[in-house]
Amino acid sequence: MPDDLYSLGKTVLAAQPFSVFMGAELITFVPGEVEMVLPLRLEFTQHHGVVHGGVISYLADSAITFAGGSVLGPDVLTAEYKINYVKPGQGDRLIARGSVIAAGGRQAVCRCDVFAVRDGREYLCATAQGTIVKRAEQG
Repeated sequence: MPDDLYSLGKTVLAAQPFSVFMGAELITFVPGEVEMVLPLRLEFTQHHGVVHGGVISYLADSAITFAGGSVLGPDVLTAEYKINYVKPGQGDRLIARGSVIAAGGRQAVCRCDVFAVRDGREYLCATAQGTIVKRAEQG
């Protein structure tokens, strides 16, 4: 099942034009856990030379949604999330590690830590928590 889940995750990520544009990569995708990497580009920085909060937020949102989707199925959306920026992001990539805290039949509460990698060392730059829900039937 984990190999099938990983393949499904790669397919879902590749079907998201914004994620493709950003350059996000799925590293690990198993039930209840995900790891994603985002190589950093100059275009992701703001005027102080650090990664824009929106870029960090994108990666955190994606990781909690993938974590929730790993237990709820692929047809999910973020209902809400909160992010705390701990340190400015700098370096060559961001790593997001998401996990499911609790899940029911329709929703999952998930968390994610986002690390920046600079000079080969990881440091925490943000942490997030959110609720992922199965998408409602359209009708």
